[in-house]
Amino acid sequence: MPPLEAVERIEVTRGASSLQFGPQFGGVINYITKQGVKDKPLEINVQETGGSFGLFNAFTSAGGTIGKFNYYGFIQYKNIQGWRPNSEVQQVSGLAGVNYQANAKLKVGLEYSILRNRIQMPGGFDDMQFNFDSRASYRARNWLRSPWNIFAATGEYKFTGHTALYLKSSVLLSARDLVWKNEDGGPGELDSISPITNNYVNREVQRERFTNWTTEVRLLHTYQLFKQENILAAGIRVFTGKMKRQGGGEGTTGSDFDLTLLDPRYEYDLDFTTLNIAPFVENTFKLSERFNITPGLRYEYINSTAKGYVTDGNDVLTSDRSKSRYIALFGIGLQYKTTNSTNIYGNISQAYRPVTYDQLTPFASTAVIDPNMKDADGYNTDLGWRGSVKSYFNFDVSGFYLRYNNRIGIIQKTDTQGNEYTLRTNVANSVHRGLETYLELNVTRAFFPGTTFGKISFFNSFSFVDARYTTGEFKDKYVEYAPRTINRLGITYAYKPFSTTFLISNTAKSYADATNALTSTDPAVGLIPAYQVLDWSGKLTLYRYSFKFGVNNLADKRYFTIRTNEYPGPGIIPAIGRSFYFGIGAKF
Repeated sequence: MPPLEAVERIEVTRGASSLQFGPQFGGVINYITKQGVKDKPLEINVQETGGSFGLFNAFTSAGGTIGKFNYYGFIQYKNIQGWRPNSEVQQVSGLAGVNYQANAKLKVGLEYSILRNRIQMPGGFDDMQFNFDSRASYRARNWLRSPWNIFAATGEYKFTGHTALYLKSSVLLSARDLVWKNEDGGPGELDSISPITNNYVNREVQRERFTNWTTEVRLLHTYQLFKQENILAAGIRVFTGKMKRQGGGEGTTGSDFDLTLLDPRYEYDLDFTTLNIAPFVENTFKLSERFNITPGLRYEYINSTAKGYVTDGNDVLTSDRSKSRYIALFGIGLQYKTTNSTNIYGNISQAYRPVTYDQLTPFASTAVIDPNMKDADGYNTDLGWRGSVKSYFNFDVSGFYLRYNNRIGIIQKTDTQGNEYTLRTNVANSVHRGLETYLELNVTRAFFPGTTFGKISFFNSFSFVDARYTTGEFKDKYVEYAPRTINRLGITYAYKPFSTTFLISNTAKSYADATNALTSTDPAVGLIPAYQVLDWSGKLTLYRYSFKFGVNNLADKRYFTIRTNEYPGPGIIPAIGRSFYFGIGAKF
């Protein structure tokens, strides 16, 4: 995710229109990064932030327009020692992009994004460890890095005022490397010292390499039908990906970040390839000034291969597999304008999620994996009413129903010796139904127009979700990580250059596996208790300078949101306690 200082806006696309961007459940979130200012050749933005637990964040951006060229770039450095010991993070990210407006019809651009990081992982907890001291760490030798490079080229050509062609092609060159004390046995398993060498046991090295190419061509055309303007969007996306995964290598006995191998042969060495070709088409038919209907269609061709070997005890198992999939997905959206500023909307769209090799061979996992997992599919529907009342009230209220077939999750099992373990598999079919609301009221505009003592506004985001399995041995059990209610209530006060916001977030309990177990000897399974978090922030702007401050988790609540059998666990990963930050920025 790009730093928010570099984000112009965030788009959320749901319903039938999301089929333009992929087959996934739940729609798409798109982060639109900034471009250079249009009215001057150079603008520089500097933001420096410091805070609790050694936080230091430095962000600098520059952009502008020179003739037919528009450019923008940023560099961010982040360092934090961490709320827990052994949780240091160092990260550098950046972007550089330039667009050239050749003429009124043609625009081209180039962009490069970079990420370099090094993360120390403090490990997970079982319930007893978390309750005893949630700030402790029982791992000091686990490290991760994930360098990324993304090169992108874009093109835009306007044939006429009604027809435009858009092209974007990108290549991703990245990696993910881990050196860790193997977590078999869970967080309670001590990082032992050999009585013979008087050193720690050897760590395990895992490495991955990614090379992905993506090209998307999109045509947008507006035309008149029945005296109304209609919009056609059509295109095709082509993706090719290669991943090399190596793991189980014998690492050093040290504690620092060191990927040195003492034995050049890994326990497993696998090469994966994926080819995805996906044409799509969508048309918005405007049947009247108030009512429009938008059907959409997406077709997916996926071909995947896996080659290599896996060591199982003394046996070496080779793999040479290939699988092709052909999937057609349909969706339709409706919208009716009830007033000039409000509308009723509805959507139904199919979704699909293929089993990936990443799920079949997860990164740094302690779970047993079902090798015969099936692809997931289903559909999502929603119906809602949204809009604004004058200039003081905004709202969005909707109900939804989501069917998810062959849902992949974890279940708790017991082996023949009576030992508990977790199995990742297709649990069953599930249904999510519920209500989502967002309300925002500007009190001063509504009841005290023309006031001079500032502006006060309230906002509330609420969701109720009843997510249950509908088939199999876990029928009527709650789906993992699906709290029934999430409620966020906030108040903002603004007076001239100053504004401050106080937020209360309440999240109901949920479960980490399909059995809805409350406790287990496996820390990846069990209850995730309900919690409440308080946050406070403020900002002051004086001419070209800005000052910000905040307190996260004001009440210093001890809670967690995840139990995991993979990195960065296994076990409970605690949320950060009370933390403070202060920042200063300037724009030139």
